[in-house]
Amino acid sequence: MLDFLKEFFEGALKLSRSVAWYDIVDILFVAFAFYYVIKLLRQTRAFHLVKGIVFMGLIYFVVSSFNMSASSYILNQLFSNIVIVMLLLFQPELRHAIESFGRGDFRKLSIFSSRNSDFYKEESEVVAADISKAVSNMSDSKTGALIVIEGKTPLGEIIATGSISDAAVSEVMLENIFFPKSPLHDGAVVVRDNRIYAAGCILPLTQNEVSAELGTRHRAAIGMSEHSDALVVVVSEETGSISIASGGTLERNLTVGEVRETIGNFLKSDSSETGKSFKILRRRR
Repeated sequence: MLDFLKEFFEGALKLSRSVAWYDIVDILFVAFAFYYVIKLLRQTRAFHLVKGIVFMGLIYFVVSSFNMSASSYILNQLFSNIVIVMLLLFQPELRHAIESFGRGDFRKLSIFSSRNSDFYKEESEVVAADISKAVSNMSDSKTGALIVIEGKTPLGEIIATGSISDAAVSEVMLENIFFPKSPLHDGAVVVRDNRIYAAGCILPLTQNEVSAELGTRHRAAIGMSEHSDALVVVVSEETGSISIASGGTLERNLTVGEVRETIGNFLKSDSSETGKSFKILRRRR
């Protein structure tokens, strides 16, 4: 054991003497580049594409090991042009990454997440209360509103369509954003990590048939919930009714208490329990 440790430290000392300062800079630069790219990809749905490609790579390894000729040929053709495929799939993300790097936008490169901390969960209760109060007031005044609460799926592509605000969630702030004469009132607000991250965002409309009495806001809420695991709160401008969309399903005519409970449970839930409170709400109703 002592001989092994002696050889190990001698080897490490020898290696350290052969490493120049620019080698360390080179390693740090590559590590930062990988971290920066991964961080940017996580802000969009492209991160799920990466996981899909890795999974296909594992399948390719398995079929090659068992000499499956047909499957190996198809996957070989795909991976032989993987660079072109990656450029086509990730063209918007690559452009966004280069633009962000050019702007020097490194503020979002935080290494640690406090999403599961006790403070975050306590803060979530306050955020749920503020959102439900604002929604209640806008319901009484029949002010249209569309609030997207980000889940496990990053909404970077949606956020890019609006204006970054990164403000604390408050009853007054939400009501000001959706005030009819506000320049951002027609779009959606995106709540990320218990903060109003962006406003005036454009959401994808659902392509499925919905009730004729539902307007554009409700179609956008359903469409957003179909494309992600986000929780979307809608206030109707015509009737003042409050609805919540999740998983492509819309629950209408909710009470303020139901809205607050659903949002609170959603914000405090683990990633594996995302949307659980919405399912409970549906069973109750």
